Amino acid sequence: MADDPDALRVRTLFLSDTHLGTRGCQAEMLLDFLREVDADEIYLVGDIVDGWKLRSGWYWPQSHNDVVQKLLRKVRKGARLVYVPGNHDEFLRDFLDMHFGGIEIHDRLVHEAADGRRYLVLHGDQFDLVVRHARWLALLGDGAYTAALFVNTHLNWVRRRLGLTYWSLSAWAKLKVKNAVNFIGRFEEVLAAEARRVGADGVICGHIHHAADREIEGLRYVNTGDWVESCTAVVEHYDGRLELIRFADRIRAGTSSPAGRELLPAAGASDARAVA
Repeated sequence: MADDPDALRVRTLFLSDTHLGTRGCQAEMLLDFLREVDADEIYLVGDIVDGWKLRSGWYWPQSHNDVVQKLLRKVRKGARLVYVPGNHDEFLRDFLDMHFGGIEIHDRLVHEAADGRRYLVLHGDQFDLVVRHARWLALLGDGAYTAALFVNTHLNWVRRRLGLTYWSLSAWAKLKVKNAVNFIGRFEEVLAAEARRVGADGVICGHIHHAADREIEGLRYVNTGDWVESCTAVVEHYDGRLELIRFADRIRAGTSSPAGRELLPAAGASDARAVA
């Protein structure tokens, strides 16, 4: 049963890169989103809790705790919740294939949508050579990203005072800096190739904070984005359609609530299995 009778009811919800435990996490906006969307199954596709940041200094405001409680409440009301750890919450990889209070932890799974299409679900850091083989460089990059978010905060305070809309320095850099663009393109190709290797029709991942839904050589590549800058998520409707929701854009446009959209009738739970 949805918390809000006007909530958008979907078969599956995919979220990643919320980075709870950091000042950059848009926890209040994420909480609003979770109030407006209800799902039979929820996949947390990595970097939900930022263990890297929490080890260097504790930051856990009430809004971050509220997000966790909201997710647990959905589990208590019958939702299936699957946690696929990423590099920032890699401590959970010590508990793969275990269940905790109704939460399943897997390194990767294949999700079968209502239309029969099969999607490999994983965070994606396993295919990031910087993370795998040069951890110090990854940490350095994470520090630079945090600095960019700090600049964003103050820059956008000024923009709001001038009546201007939000603008993200780090998101702009990803699309303008040649090496970043090349990395994103290569990452997408490698993930699509891995989906092909396991016999899936596509891949649903996170990690690079760049939401996308496109076809790569006959494979569907879907990236859930993040809840630090873009505030995006992916939902599967009851007919198997995948939709990338840009919640921050809806907030800015004044159309954040899914109320009034056609709510599709409930269907049976989807089938997912772990991939070796």
